[in-house]
Amino acid sequence: MRKFEKSSKLEHVSYDVRGPVLEEAERMEDEGIRILKLNTGNPAPFGFDAPNEVVRDLIMNVRSSEGYSTSKGIFSARKAIEQYCQTKNFPNVTINDIYTGNGVSELITMCMQGLLDHGDEVLIPTPDYPLWTASVSLAGGTPVHYICDEQAEWYPDIEDMKKKVTPRTKAIVIINPNNPTGALYPKEILEQIVEIAREHQLIIYSDEIYDRLVMDGLTHIPIATLAPDLFVVTLNGLSKSHRVAGFRCGWMVLSGDKSNVQGYIEGLNMLSSMRLCSNVLSQQIIQTALGGYQSIDELLLPGGRIYEQREFIYNALNDIPGITAVKPKAAFYIFPKLDVKKFNIKNDEQFVLDFLHKYHVLLVHGGGFNWHEPDHFRLVYLPQMEDLKLTMSSMREFLATYRQK
Repeated sequence: MRKFEKSSKLEHVSYDVRGPVLEEAERMEDEGIRILKLNTGNPAPFGFDAPNEVVRDLIMNVRSSEGYSTSKGIFSARKAIEQYCQTKNFPNVTINDIYTGNGVSELITMCMQGLLDHGDEVLIPTPDYPLWTASVSLAGGTPVHYICDEQAEWYPDIEDMKKKVTPRTKAIVIINPNNPTGALYPKEILEQIVEIAREHQLIIYSDEIYDRLVMDGLTHIPIATLAPDLFVVTLNGLSKSHRVAGFRCGWMVLSGDKSNVQGYIEGLNMLSSMRLCSNVLSQQIIQTALGGYQSIDELLLPGGRIYEQREFIYNALNDIPGITAVKPKAAFYIFPKLDVKKFNIKNDEQFVLDFLHKYHVLLVHGGGFNWHEPDHFRLVYLPQMEDLKLTMSSMREFLATYRQK
């Protein structure tokens, strides 16, 4: 039989967020070991149920969803997204500028495939959500990482971003609210990013899947609203805010000045048509989800489960000698820093693997988010408080004696 090797296109693609450490955790589970998975931003396994009205919509529309929809999606879903954009003051958006997808992940890959030729560059944050870096590489482009500054609330380092722009740069990616840091970017930072894009005629891609998961009385500002003269692609969905990650329900919105990107839009239309359409049944819930009562809000206020677990995990981590963490303002992730000298850490993947083996808790090492030093890890604070308290007790005990060899 002919032997097939991995495609050469994958040689420069990394996706360690679901790499060897997860594979080891799955192997341990196969042996009957219970693993507490603090690696996943999927709310469902932690007891966060989808809103009842969303589930009812899904059930009521099973029969009417057996056929294809148009490639961009059903009218009611796209109309609801258009109206959502109107309430947020997105500029120059019509229903034809909206594409539904099988989650945001599919749309990220589609965006990059339609944009990039070999060697084209895209500015991506570090730490990042690694699908962005992987999708740029898979499309033949070159990911160029700009620093997000831990000392400045994990905001993008604007001067570093400016230095990274070259004649081959096609676009800037922002993730706001941010995964893995939980940062929420203020207007002045967003305005500076817009100015860079304006000066160099770059497309802005804004991953805003967590825009409805903001705490502390703060407000999310869509960068598209600050850039009516630029072409902006905004990506969003229901996976997190409505706890339906398995429904794979996402969308992207094209806004601003489209006069110079008609060829690109034609490419997006072709790629969208090639996969026929996104899941029609999941599209049926978008109108109800966006137009109804936002049940996530009560979880984000003082006394709400996400808020209280954020408070606990932030204080507990900073109380462990050798760990510091910036307080997240949105989403449900925290990205703590380890004192590498104190623990002699040279390999962050080995650190999370050692913790997994000893305490059966799965974390993600900072390198999985294309962070450049072995001194961070990401922790998801979705599990029940009892599990979080046990994890923090285990982490304190673990680091009391941990030294990498």
